[in-house]
Formats: sequence, C-alpha cells, structure tokens
Amino acid sequence: MNQCLLYQGKSKELSYFPHIIEFANHKVNTIQLNSHEIKASDGIKICLISEGKFDWHIDGQQYLLYPNDVSLTCPWQTIGSSRGAFDIGTLMWITIKPKVFESNGELILGEWSSISEIDQRVIGKILSLNKKPILSRVKNCQQIFQNIVIELFSQELGYRTRVNHLIDELLITTVRHLSKQDNLRRDFPQTFLKLEQTLRENLAHPWSVEEMAGLVGLGTTAFTEKVKAFSGFSPLNYLINIRISEAIKLLSRKDLSLTDIALETGFYSSQHFSSTFKKLTGYTPREFRKNSD
Repeated sequence: MNQCLLYQGKSKELSYFPHIIEFANHKVNTIQLNSHEIKASDGIKICLISEGKFDWHIDGQQYLLYPNDVSLTCPWQTIGSSRGAFDIGTLMWITIKPKVFESNGELILGEWSSISEIDQRVIGKILSLNKKPILSRVKNCQQIFQNIVIELFSQELGYRTRVNHLIDELLITTVRHLSKQDNLRRDFPQTFLKLEQTLRENLAHPWSVEEMAGLVGLGTTAFTEKVKAFSGFSPLNYLINIRISEAIKLLSRKDLSLTDIALETGFYSSQHFSSTFKKLTGYTPREFRKNSD
C-alpha cells in the first residue's frame, strides 16, 4: 500500500479534488519535531490509527488513540500533540474542506458530494454538537481509506467519481458510528433526556424530524415510534411542547419582547408564537405575562 503525504496545491494526485486539503497514509518510524503541532484542523478532519498508540489533545482535552480508533474534528476545533510531534506508528487521515460549514451546524459539502441536502444538514448538526471527537474501533474506515489510496494512485477509469463516493462513504460511516457510540438505541430513556437537552439548548434552530432522528442514530420511522411511545406525542408536537415550556420561562424576563422570545424559542413569527401558545395554554403570551406579574 502506497505511503503518502498529499497536500492540496502541491500534490498532483489531488489536482482534481479541490475539496481535499490533505490526504495521508503515513508510517512514523522516528519522532520528528513540529510534525503534529496543536492547531485548527482547517476542515472536517478524519484520522484513523492503524498501528501504535497516539497521545493527542483535541480542544484542550487529552485523548489516547489505539488501532482502529478514529478522531473526527471540525474546522473550529484544534487537534495535535502536546509534544508537537507524531508518536511512532501508522495512521491515515483526510481533511475535507466543505463549501460551507458553520459552528451552528450549517453544512454544504459542495457539488462533488452525492449526499442529499437533508442528510448534509443532519451530518452538520451531529458534528457541531459532538462532544466526543474519538470514535472507538471503527474497523470499516480502514478499508475505505485504503480504497481511496488505490484510486488516487491507480487513476483508472472513473477514479474521480469513485474517490468522491468513498469520501461520502467515509463521512456517513463515521457519523453513523458517532450516533451509535454510546449504545443510544438500547438506552432510549437516557437518550431521550440527552435529546431534550440538545433541543432546549438550540431551540432557535428549525429542527426537522430527520435531524432529531439523526442525533440519536435512528431512522425517522423508528424515532417517531419511540418518541410517541415515550412521550405520547409525535416528534414535532413534542418539540412544540418544549418550545412553549421554554417560552413560559422567558416570559418572566421583562427585558425580552414577545418577538425576541418567539425567535429564541424557534417560532418563525410572533403571530405563530401567539397562536400556538394560546392553543396549548389557553392564554396569549401577553395575557400569560400579565397574569404572572
């Protein structure tokens, strides 16, 4: 298997892939200073450990990585070694530059990707909310990386399309693993509480059922059934109830206008907020605020 360190603008193998900032299949035999300093990852960086043990810092936290572990970092996260150098071992990585990727989860990969817009939004939201950048024992990734190496160096018919499809596959594989990492499927009550916390912390976001399901690693049908069984509501009605409960808390703050509260809790207008609030509480927000004085 080809050993390589490829960089955009310097390596001809990446000339048809402007969205790949760097790609590597790297065996470290000796420690070289300044080979892995702590810095922002520049894009979505996926790194797989093949051999050895690596001691890294990601966003100020220390992690030990072992074979088949994967690090998954976003453009605003830092990654590197406190020693500023790679440990001895073998690793593979790719850094992908999306067309758009904001810390609020907005993600547009670009025309090269065949991942649907809905799935890109879900992937972006999952990555932006991820607090555990290390995925344990992701065996599928090694074969994907190896296939990318083969395609880049053999350059057979259709290799450009194949490389892009493999990058899509790598993203989907890692994000799926991320969603399932904590056995969320088997412990839905705990998952439900984590989901509710995430929704409450990001109520201004226009959540879709697909995005909420993606956060817990379930398909929309299974997610809808579990939410209804657990809460008695459909996912969207469950979300509306959370929005209203948060709005009730905010109505006690006199420094916030009704429009401010509506937008902060995810309603697209004060009129929509008012009608929904009255339907669920029997009062308009203005009446509720006045009666609670």
